[in-house]
Amino acid sequence: MMNNEWPLWEVFIRSKQGLDHKHAGSLHAADAQMAIENARDAYTRRMEGISIWVVESAHIHASNPDEASSLYDPADDKVYRHPTFYHLPDELKNM
Repeated sequence: MMNNEWPLWEVFIRSKQGLDHKHAGSLHAADAQMAIENARDAYTRRMEGISIWVVESAHIHASNPDEASSLYDPADDKVYRHPTFYHLPDELKNM
């Protein structure tokens, strides 16, 4: 990174109606506090958010979608993780 470039930050916003943070976009900022303030101004103009997360993009690591089969195949042999083996009482209506 050159001295005159600010790092890229990913912005996640939690709305008043939701429990999870959703990716809202990206922005450049000198530090985390500036990123939060800029995210507030850019992504919550209508007061729809109640929480903001910012993560410097350089610290995000992701799996490769082309390698999804090798990443998720080991879960296929763990059938005990599927709820089909559990008996639920008849009294339980909403599961």
